[in-house]
Amino acid sequence: MTGKIRIMLVDDHAVVRSGLGAFMSVNPDLELVGEAENGEQAVALVAMLKPDVILMDLMMPVMDGVAATAAIKKQHPGIQIIALTSFHEDELVQNVLKAGAIGYLMKNVTAWELAAAIKAAKEGKMILSPEAAQALVHASQQAQETEVLTEREREVLKLLVEGLNNAEIAERLVVSLSTIKYHISNILMKLGVDNRVAAVTMAIQKKLV
Repeated sequence: MTGKIRIMLVDDHAVVRSGLGAFMSVNPDLELVGEAENGEQAVALVAMLKPDVILMDLMMPVMDGVAATAAIKKQHPGIQIIALTSFHEDELVQNVLKAGAIGYLMKNVTAWELAAAIKAAKEGKMILSPEAAQALVHASQQAQETEVLTEREREVLKLLVEGLNNAEIAERLVVSLSTIKYHISNILMKLGVDNRVAAVTMAIQKKLV
């Protein structure tokens, strides 16, 4: 590899930045070119520092990592961004990857794993922690679950979530009670649950309606 990979750190915790800085200083392939303590600072500094790879925390004051990633990728599409965070909520993983990040790592990665991820990112290869990969699997399963419900079944599920009973749902949708029972049994079967309470819980947790 020719030359060092230029790295910028974005994290609101000085301790994290100094730990990562120490790791960079002992790695001959990496060069720390700058730091920022929130997304807004990062966006402002990028043009001046011209890093190859940015290690981006996600939960920060002023401007979070997802917004900063989107802004930086819009202005500098060639810069690779790795989300480096303690959180692995499905939505967070999806949002920062949609914003343009090429990697998603947890802060408990080893120094060796982090160095390998930075080098891979520089070459345009996506790197995901097992937790982030799992979050993407959840998201795709959730999308499939929503897709298997027909539009009418989703309407019925939404009314179940609102707390309506079968008779009230039938009245609202102007259909017979037996039709509603048929829809509900289909919903339970497709969601793989035994009762309406479980269906409602799943609908809320997975934002199916």
